[in-house]
Amino acid sequence: MSKRLLYFPLLLLLSTLFLTQCDSLQGLKGPSTPRSTTGNSNTSQIRKNVVSFAAEQKGVRYKYAGRSPRTGFDCSGFTHYVYDAFDVDLTPVSRVQEDEGKRINLGDAQAGDLIFFRKSNNGSVFHVALVVSQSPGNLTVIHSTSSRGVIMENIYASSYWRTKIMSARDVISR
Repeated sequence: MSKRLLYFPLLLLLSTLFLTQCDSLQGLKGPSTPRSTTGNSNTSQIRKNVVSFAAEQKGVRYKYAGRSPRTGFDCSGFTHYVYDAFDVDLTPVSRVQEDEGKRINLGDAQAGDLIFFRKSNNGSVFHVALVVSQSPGNLTVIHSTSSRGVIMENIYASSYWRTKIMSARDVISR
């Protein structure tokens, strides 16, 4: 038997292990749900999937300019990470994200839309959050805060956030 034939089973085993490992690493990036936001996909289901995936990140710590659950997130790094998992191109900078997608009225914001915050009407955007749900008196978002990391909260109930809400964008239906 030649030496090549002896090494073939070992090469086959190593190749199989490598491919299996690569496949398992792909799952770390995002959800197992459909990733495309175009085509025949149901927009309502995509919105649910986006919110579900975002909620899986609750508890991840805050890190300035952070863009991954391993290192932590800042607010726009968090929204960038979530939408990247669904192949939605979103800049990881909140003041630029406010110009992406389609402007919508705050009252029309749905699950998966983005809410932007300013400290004053003329100030620049300093924060972004992802809408979980909206009903009268309730605008629940998930966002990465510098004090508590990724959390879910009703921003209408927050005297801090409620006064700084400035605009909303739909980046799914664009």
